[in-house]
Amino acid sequence: MNSGGIFRFRCIETFRRLGVALGNIGTAGRPLSERAGDGSPANLRPENDQRSASLLWSPLLAIAAAAFSVEIPFFFLGTPSGHDVEFHLYSWLEVLGQWKHGIFFPRWAALAHFGYGEPRFIFYPPASWTLGAALSAIFPWTLASCIYIWIALVAAGVSMFVLARRWLDPERFSRRDAIFIAVLYAVNPYHLVIVYWRSAFAELLASCLVPLLLLLVLKAADATDKRTGLTAILPLSVVLAAAWLTNAPAAVMIHYSLALLLVLLAWHQRSPRLLLVGAGAAALGACLAAFYLLPAIYEQRWIDVAQAVSAGSRPADNFLFIHTTDADHDAFNRVISWVAIFEIAVTLGAAWAARRWRDTKRELWNVLLVWAMACTVLMFPAAGFFWRILPKMEFMQFPWRWLLCLSMIFSIFVTVSTALGRRRWWWRGAVCVGSIVIIVVAWHRLQAPWWDSAADLREMQDNMATGPGYLSVGYEGVDEYTPLAADPTAIDKAAPNVAVDGAANATLQVHIDRWNAESRAFTAQMSAPGQLALRLFQYPAWRVEVNGHVVETAVRGATGQMLVPVGAGSNRVQIKFVRTWDRALGEWISGIASISVVGWILLLRPRRPVA
Repeated sequence: MNSGGIFRFRCIETFRRLGVALGNIGTAGRPLSERAGDGSPANLRPENDQRSASLLWSPLLAIAAAAFSVEIPFFFLGTPSGHDVEFHLYSWLEVLGQWKHGIFFPRWAALAHFGYGEPRFIFYPPASWTLGAALSAIFPWTLASCIYIWIALVAAGVSMFVLARRWLDPERFSRRDAIFIAVLYAVNPYHLVIVYWRSAFAELLASCLVPLLLLLVLKAADATDKRTGLTAILPLSVVLAAAWLTNAPAAVMIHYSLALLLVLLAWHQRSPRLLLVGAGAAALGACLAAFYLLPAIYEQRWIDVAQAVSAGSRPADNFLFIHTTDADHDAFNRVISWVAIFEIAVTLGAAWAARRWRDTKRELWNVLLVWAMACTVLMFPAAGFFWRILPKMEFMQFPWRWLLCLSMIFSIFVTVSTALGRRRWWWRGAVCVGSIVIIVVAWHRLQAPWWDSAADLREMQDNMATGPGYLSVGYEGVDEYTPLAADPTAIDKAAPNVAVDGAANATLQVHIDRWNAESRAFTAQMSAPGQLALRLFQYPAWRVEVNGHVVETAVRGATGQMLVPVGAGSNRVQIKFVRTWDRALGEWISGIASISVVGWILLLRPRRPVA
């Protein structure tokens, strides 16, 4: 065989082995006798190798094609301009700009509030804006959000496929069933609402964690010994940490779902072991994410966080079919309400139709049904009591966010309820058509989505560009991330970066040496002592030095701008966003937790017998 033939042979063999490995992900941990339909060891059957190898491409291609189909309207209408689109896209551009200045983990959004800034990146989890900024750096800006949406939908489908391969009985459910459930979850009606109406990119990315949560909880419940149970803590803690680092409301929802699942399974097994596993995973997950969590919790006292649950954003204004004084708010509420009713009705009907599956998977069927009922109840006004008393529940803001979990249960019950019928694909097709119809009717009858053209997206880029005097147009900030003393409605959008405060008679000459997100340096030549008003909101993490000495700054009462005291003559002013103690402690905790996890993995790794 010549060298070219040898190379082709090795490539084919490599892909074959990779396909086998990926195909066996879903069956990892299952007894060998259960992996093959006839009870023989699966890894001894060559035809099973071929079947597993095919799993490398067909599920991924089906999920990718379904995710792409969601974006077909983009070619004709533009990019969806949902509720949160400007928040996310401006965040991506802000992060990308700070990366270019060597700030690899941003904290302060310098161009928010039209250049006065806010500590957005301390409080908003980093996963979505890191991915968005990376895509914006690699691909054309006008395509970045489309590619992000596609990646998030594909990730959701892949995680559901892994769950299906692990927990769907191979004797009853075929590979096509696993592909269908993955595709249905990737493009379920709630995901379509997120894509077309909400542009909630972080929540969409978090959807891939819900199937993994169920998968790992079931794996922990299936553990037969103490060692296996301890091993289950590690991957579960990683999923919980990823939830905190992706979307805080989704993380709250995932943790409450975890508690419900563990209580139900512990009660079913009459064993408290699962509760200890869950508590350990939650604690370890919080430690892994402490570099984000600790500053986000501690520094809430420095911002107006109560605005996150102000009128229009609080749970009481967002139950299904609620009415407020805002017509646009109520129109979207009707959209999401009818989507919720559709998913609830189909889920409950499919659960009843899947009662034969309960004979072999009683524990899983019961858990899914109770979880679905809990998600359903929490979306209606009657559950207002729970939203008021349960810790941090109100910061989920929108009760219909529980559709993130319900959509997964919806996909599972639709698949298993139709798997054994003669016309299963007719019934599945009917559910898919119903999903499309509910979206189309909502689109045309209740509230049409909004769209941005390529010119609109390029205008965002222009607003972020730095002009003469280190000035930029900037963008509108977020109320809940605004520093406490600041009033964005009173700011002067045309103000210079440095000016003399008030009616002082002093004249000022300024030379700016550096003006980026976390570091500013300039020289101010004053004819008399006074205060300099900066185009910057006051925040405790700012440290100011004048001529090498740390000074106490003041706050302009009307706007919340930082005021720096200076003397007559030349004043060398340096301003730096410093690393506060909570950030330092959080980073240490995350570092120690990460090292502990690696050590734990090495300790639990099976050792090869010595020959």
